[in-house]
Amino acid sequence: MGVAGCGKSAVGIALASALGVAFVEGDKLHPPENVKRMASGEALTDALREGWLDAIGQRIATLVGEGQGVVAACSALKRSYRDRLRGFCGDIVFVYLEVDRATARRRVGNRKGHFMPASLVDSQFAILEAPGSDERALTLDATRPIGDLVRTVARALRS
Repeated sequence: MGVAGCGKSAVGIALASALGVAFVEGDKLHPPENVKRMASGEALTDALREGWLDAIGQRIATLVGEGQGVVAACSALKRSYRDRLRGFCGDIVFVYLEVDRATARRRVGNRKGHFMPASLVDSQFAILEAPGSDERALTLDATRPIGDLVRTVARALRS
């Protein structure tokens, strides 16, 4: 979890591979209307995110129900979003990839072929609620190398 540009997909893909589990790319589950809105520079509202979060939660629940492990990339910026995902699978552990605004903007600006413009990074920071101490979450510096992040998460999950 984290704002656009924190490395959710890159870390998620590498972590899923290291753990030998399924990977769910949350961005691919956005309805076309939401993608169009974001591509035009419009931030999503809580209401617009509900169906998307449900699609991710349902995909996670289905995979877990089939006996598979799963890593999902999803911004999950607010506690209410994380709570919604927990409603599908109470065992979810969130990995918060914490990054500063300038790094996030630079990374998003350098991406090719993605619908999310760098202009929306500020709107993500505006609503971001870091996980609370009572949430099952691991907070990591998203500027660390992907391999280091994956090893840290894998160790934490195994312990």
